[in-house]
Amino acid sequence: MTSRAQPPLDDTRPPSGRSSLKIVRVEPLLVDRFLFVRVHTDEGIVGLGESGAWGHLEASSAAITKFGDYLVGEDPARIEHHWNVMTRSSHFRGTAIMGAVSAIDMALWDIRGKELGVSVHGLLGGKVRDRARIYAHVKARSIQDMVERSLALKARGITAIGHLNPFLDEDKREPYFKSHSRKLHDAVENVRAVREAVGDDVDLCIEIHRRLTTAEAIAFAREIEPFRPMFLEDPIRPDNLDAMAEIAARTIIPIATGERFMSLYEFQMLLVRQGVKYVRVSLCVCGGLTAGRKIAAIAEAFGAEVVPHNPLSPVCLAASLQLDACIPNFAIQEYPTTQGGTGAMDEPRHRGEELVTSLPVLEDGFLVIPDAPGLGVELRPDVHEAFPPKPRPVGMRYHRDGSVVDQ
Repeated sequence: MTSRAQPPLDDTRPPSGRSSLKIVRVEPLLVDRFLFVRVHTDEGIVGLGESGAWGHLEASSAAITKFGDYLVGEDPARIEHHWNVMTRSSHFRGTAIMGAVSAIDMALWDIRGKELGVSVHGLLGGKVRDRARIYAHVKARSIQDMVERSLALKARGITAIGHLNPFLDEDKREPYFKSHSRKLHDAVENVRAVREAVGDDVDLCIEIHRRLTTAEAIAFAREIEPFRPMFLEDPIRPDNLDAMAEIAARTIIPIATGERFMSLYEFQMLLVRQGVKYVRVSLCVCGGLTAGRKIAAIAEAFGAEVVPHNPLSPVCLAASLQLDACIPNFAIQEYPTTQGGTGAMDEPRHRGEELVTSLPVLEDGFLVIPDAPGLGVELRPDVHEAFPPKPRPVGMRYHRDGSVVDQ
């Protein structure tokens, strides 16, 4: 039996699966309302990622810097190893920490793809689709505006509308109050108006922004069932998994949730309870692509589909598309469109598109998944100077009685 030849003792090639690169710097970038990371290597390859801790970006930036102290000198190809170190080295996590982990994880996948000259989806098993269907955002303070914006998107070839809040995106400075009956009646009529305006060729992704109690959510869901929403997202705050499962059991509308989950185990526990059919994986806060592919596999085993959460920049979109490309249970991709003062728009524009050098092609409501090495996205060279940070102040809308309102 012939033995395999062994490399000579002076062979300087890295072991199989490793890289010849070393990390030399981890750089957080606060830009506009976003937080990015650049992971620099000794051979000039730079990886890009984004943190989704949008309300606490300053804290997440500090966490990126701290993780950078560990990563300098390390092999960027050991992605799973670094993910485990960052998520398990301390007893405490949270949105700011997991946003940092997510951003760095994306950047490491970006480096590996660029080093090998392949897209990240090529590293994750290859494509099962060439395009990803999107839903665009509609935000409105009146039902007339909501209908106009929905029709404008339909005219541009969009086949699904999301961020669709039937309780409306009213001015947070105005105290809120409606009776139980009026609150639900108005919201139900708003769903009716949009469905009648756009017809059945456009899917409605109803987004409640954690606005309701469990009892209100069940009553509301039952009343809008005739309008066939694609899903009902975050009807209540996501902390109580049993309450979310109760809502799911009391309506035929699929529940979508998970954008605030920071661990694959939260998704697993809710899936076990049959409390979700569309998992809202936020790659910029759940642990990056390393966690995202694990969550998608868990969801697949439970017959659930993946709707990646993307309220952020095109960097988050690029990472999401890599996952969309290679999982069989992808459903639809969130595409956060910006809007002007009227319902008419020339073309749906992705939030923060001016920060990057290019965007994936949008055709008839589908994005063409890019095949460029890595994530396939780069920031403009002058992005830090052209778009200074815009901190988010702490604040909420108040009820007439002085309590806070989720909106």
